[in-house]
Amino acid sequence: MATQTTPRESTTETGATGHLPQVTERRVEPMPLDMDWLRSVQANTSAIERRAAALPARRSLKKAHQAAWLLRAVTCIDLTTLSGDDTARRVERLCAKARQPIAPDLLDALGMAPITTGAVCVYHEMIPAARKALEGTNIPIAAVSTGFPAGLSPLELRIREIEMSVEAGATEIDIVISRRHVLSGDWQALYDEMRAFREACGEAHVKAILATGELGSLRNVARASLVCMMAGADFIKTSTGKESVNATLPVSLVMIRAIREYYERTGVRVGYKPAGGISKAKDAITYLALMKEELGDRWLQPDLFRFGASSLLGDIERQLEHHVTGNYSAAYRHATS
Repeated sequence: MATQTTPRESTTETGATGHLPQVTERRVEPMPLDMDWLRSVQANTSAIERRAAALPARRSLKKAHQAAWLLRAVTCIDLTTLSGDDTARRVERLCAKARQPIAPDLLDALGMAPITTGAVCVYHEMIPAARKALEGTNIPIAAVSTGFPAGLSPLELRIREIEMSVEAGATEIDIVISRRHVLSGDWQALYDEMRAFREACGEAHVKAILATGELGSLRNVARASLVCMMAGADFIKTSTGKESVNATLPVSLVMIRAIREYYERTGVRVGYKPAGGISKAKDAITYLALMKEELGDRWLQPDLFRFGASSLLGDIERQLEHHVTGNYSAAYRHATS
């Protein structure tokens, strides 16, 4: 069984001790595809939807408690730019924000040491710019790969793309699965593909993007989650952010419970990353509460939980400033890039 650890700390450029996103957890090692386990997986859609609908109303955090949860959310953000007009300068600004996501005066008022975001997520071409901008930090660089977002380029090219991103300096790779394997029930093909992606990643951690909005059913989501974990995914992730339906609470509940079942059977913790459409501070708290209730406090660390987001950080900053000053600031004061 993996042992629980606590966040490492590091001295920042200002000499203060700050939270860093890395927490040591043993890697997920591939296991054989267990078809009996897979066939037993079902999803009660109506019950899942009732549970998900009730969750936001069950948690009402105020004042200091809300601020504490929002600060934790910041440390779990994969600060992301995945636009066709990305430039090195935009990525540099994003990385500067990742290094100092919350204004020092707000942190001082809250009695907090410096924090960082969980990672910076970019396209392959932007890895050199991110690597230069994050030099001297332990902030991971995540690169989307494998024909993102559709995942329909030839398998050899997708594998080579992973290898090139790792060679360029990415320490995390967000891959996209072939949805057709799920929709046709070809679980062996999905397993073999995921194994190949995991092998190509080497020491870089791999997040498997399921594109849940395109998988047809919650049962498919649950089974695809298990197959990817069996094949060695360190994280399972909802979406690319480019689909018409991205992260939702019902899908998250299904994936989180698959993670819990996998942990109960194997003793290995797999991370979770909801992505796409999470832009409000109150939504971040809802997702954190879901993780705490379903998986426990250990999954509230950034090595096991991430938000895939670009605009979420700005709203969290506005809420924190309101908590400190009593006033809401203009959104443009909290730009990320």
